[in-house]
Amino acid sequence: MAKTEALLAPELYINRELSWLDFNYRVLAQALDEYTPLLEQAKFSAIFSNNLDEFFMVRVASLKSQIEAGVSTLSDDGLTAQQQLQAIRAKLRPLLEIQQQHYRHSLKSQLSSYGVHLIDYANLNEGQRAWIETYFQNAIFPVLTPLAVDPSHPFPFISNLSLNVAALVRDPDTGQQEFARVKVPQKNLPRFVQIPAQLSGKQPEPMYTAVPLEQVVAFNLRLLFPGMHVEGHYFFRVTRDADLELRDLEADDLMEALEEGLRKRRRGGEVVRLEVADEMPEVVVQLLMEGTAVEAEDVYRVNGPLGLDDLMSLVAIPLPQLKFKPHKGRTSPALARTQKGQLEDGSIKAEEFESIFSVIRRGDVLLHHPYDLFSTSVEEFLNQAADDPLVLAIKMTLYRTSKNSAVVAALIRAAENGKQVMALVELKARFDEDNNIQWAKQLEASGVHVVYGVLGLKTHTKILLVVRKEKERLNSYVHIGTGNYNSKTSSLYTDIGLLTARPEFGADLVELFNYLTGFSKQQSFRRLLVAPVTLRSRMEGLIRREIDHAQAGRGGHIRAKINSLVDPAIIALLYEASQAGVTIELVVRGMCSLRPALEGISEGITVISVIGRFLEHSRIFWFGNGGEAELFIGSADWMSRNLDRRVEAVAQIEDPRLRHQLEQILDLYLQDTGAWHMNSEGQFHKRQHGGEQHLVQQEMVKRWRGGLIAAT
Repeated sequence: MAKTEALLAPELYINRELSWLDFNYRVLAQALDEYTPLLEQAKFSAIFSNNLDEFFMVRVASLKSQIEAGVSTLSDDGLTAQQQLQAIRAKLRPLLEIQQQHYRHSLKSQLSSYGVHLIDYANLNEGQRAWIETYFQNAIFPVLTPLAVDPSHPFPFISNLSLNVAALVRDPDTGQQEFARVKVPQKNLPRFVQIPAQLSGKQPEPMYTAVPLEQVVAFNLRLLFPGMHVEGHYFFRVTRDADLELRDLEADDLMEALEEGLRKRRRGGEVVRLEVADEMPEVVVQLLMEGTAVEAEDVYRVNGPLGLDDLMSLVAIPLPQLKFKPHKGRTSPALARTQKGQLEDGSIKAEEFESIFSVIRRGDVLLHHPYDLFSTSVEEFLNQAADDPLVLAIKMTLYRTSKNSAVVAALIRAAENGKQVMALVELKARFDEDNNIQWAKQLEASGVHVVYGVLGLKTHTKILLVVRKEKERLNSYVHIGTGNYNSKTSSLYTDIGLLTARPEFGADLVELFNYLTGFSKQQSFRRLLVAPVTLRSRMEGLIRREIDHAQAGRGGHIRAKINSLVDPAIIALLYEASQAGVTIELVVRGMCSLRPALEGISEGITVISVIGRFLEHSRIFWFGNGGEAELFIGSADWMSRNLDRRVEAVAQIEDPRLRHQLEQILDLYLQDTGAWHMNSEGQFHKRQHGGEQHLVQQEMVKRWRGGLIAAT
């Protein structure tokens, strides 16, 4: 067997779906950590649930579709689709119980000590119950629609992720038991119904007292079924296949095809998960299984509230001592004089103002969000470009952006100011499709040239090009990043960005945008690594160069910070590099199919994962190159989809100051005492540490505030 084939053996790989569940457990572990503030614990538990919903809607749905279609392809670790579903269920059940145990026995009781009471309907006092019944009749009862299920009433459609009550009622005249479904109206009502503090009967008055909405509905069912005896109520929830299958090569109008796909998603695909209350009788479970067409392996009994993603709403409770200390990023020191308005300390006067283009011309600027403010860097760059009379054109890609987007507003203003503005809006950004369709329509109506990318590929790259006329010459200014042009997530995700006026980058972006908007078949670039054209071959070449350095006795060294590592060809090459003596240090937030520390295979590879208050989203690639290190940042992970099926851009960082800054950042991540360490079996364990804990995100906040890591 050839060496490469041997390194592709299934036993050398971790299943990507199971690896993702391990990642989501690390998210849940943030909720379980006693050092995480209580309302932040609720937030992380909510994120765990929300992540799971998407996992079932997309990944589990995909596996079930493979089974239905008779696809026999094995995963990289040698499992069939059916075996993967069985393994997912076995791994997930204990995680769900851990989450519920935390909610019932830790989070609720600890919140109660701070005056935050999440109480069950059965435990309401007389005054609270009277208030809730009035609230039910005025705000809930009129919108409820009980749907009977009997020979003349077919089983109703259950919408995706909706909370429902299965009601058993008996006719006192005939003695006949009947079944009805009542949907809990969540769209315009809070999941937790807050009760006025003065009704609690507690002294001092509590900060927040609430009862779950579904319980309010369930305990007032008698009003929905007058003359009938309500014998029982049980909660359930379904998850449906929500992936959009688009064949844009066959669609005459991608937007029209996508809008139709979204309508189908809202109606819902096949049910892939049925969650039921643990106490639900088997006869009711069977009825629900028949009505939703699911098998026993799709049923999850839950010992506690369903849909804990709604715990996110608790973060709005005004108790700052139960939350992380608010983080407000700084304006990058390199851009301090470019702000049109004064800084908080009033240090920038009108006569000291300098255009952002002047700053970028003097030297590259590295941005690190959320520590550097998005609003005073990327948005300021775009705002000045929109208003600058010397700017002739703006081109950018939009994958995900926020509502009320300042980025979109700047593009519209630029078009209104007579500039040539082009926006590539990726309509197929999963679960943001509808938002992007609306932005695309608004941009087009404002005179922006809107395109939807290359047929057959999803455009994931984060690039922005500004063309400015200066002294009878056209100069290009560029932003290349790892994250979306989204002001909301820029304060929640860690991302790296480069602002540069280097002509090679400008020329590369001009040609890349031509590739994206026209019929260009560009096959090479100067400073960018572009997927699906050059990125894979260049990444593999950089790894092979480290192998050559190691074999020549010059030492080989690779460091990478990425979100996911699942591409088998890259993993096999990293195994080969380890065998050649290359030291490989990886910071992988999510899925990792590589097995580190395997004897004779990957002893030179270490893998850690950092999970914190900010979502780690930046991608950094560092290659030792025999003492002449090269660094890259960009939008791509080491996944087949990023390397082969998406348009991605990865930029080489050339300025020595910026390379040093990135090396400092990598050092901090690799020294994080709160990181999770991966063993050869794919299991992650918290690092053991003594004394003061060193958490990279906390350290980054301190260092950024103190200016110890600075681009200039």
